Amino acid sequence: MSEMRETVRAHYAAAAVAAGGGGCCGPESTLYPAAQREELPAEAVAASLGCGNPVAVAELREGERVLDLGSGGGIDVLLSASRVGPTGKAYGLDMTDEMLALALSNADKAGATNVEFLKGDIEAIPLPGNTIDVVISNCVINLSVDKPAVFAETFRVLRPGGRIGISDVVADDHLTPAERAERGSYVGCIAGALTFAEYREGLRAAGFTDVEITPTFEAAEGMHSAIVRATKPVAVVSQARQDGRRCCTT
Repeated sequence: MSEMRETVRAHYAAAAVAAGGGGCCGPESTLYPAAQREELPAEAVAASLGCGNPVAVAELREGERVLDLGSGGGIDVLLSASRVGPTGKAYGLDMTDEMLALALSNADKAGATNVEFLKGDIEAIPLPGNTIDVVISNCVINLSVDKPAVFAETFRVLRPGGRIGISDVVADDHLTPAERAERGSYVGCIAGALTFAEYREGLRAAGFTDVEITPTFEAAEGMHSAIVRATKPVAVVSQARQDGRRCCTT
């Protein structure tokens, strides 16, 4: 584990023990409507540490399988689980034992039976390929030290036609890495943020289409909380092609 990854892990482990204390863009609970907050245990709401409400933009449907990257205390997993219903499933992936313990406790209090929390890194998702309908994430990808790997892994686990609905911090294109670092720390979701152009290019390089990045509010000067949407094409060249057979999954 790199030094920066360990710094991030330790920061959010402490946040889990404290069961809250504000997200990377300030206290996040106000980003969720009161009706959504009332669905959940108070501990899940208190531990929300993101910069948006990805469930609100993911357009989840009954029976879908959803994966939340960096699921923290589980707020977005629990909200997703209620929307996909008993025939669907919501997975949460987190690298922090303390957050996973908190999420499991919150799921138990909520009585959620269609959820599963996994320990692992978002750069190496512990799920088979082509199995997830929707990937969501709440202000976590900017914390990764290997964002191309995150995009590639997200693309891999999505089924053809699957989509992403992500909240993240994104920088204006003119800001250099040094200028981003001047505006905030890495664990504070600022220094590690991609620019709008870098984000689009990273998603397209992984194979995504229909990439849309919509800023919602300014987190720091030239740094924006944003909604990121993209789609995995329905026809994707499969692994079989590498074996000399032209084949596609549809």
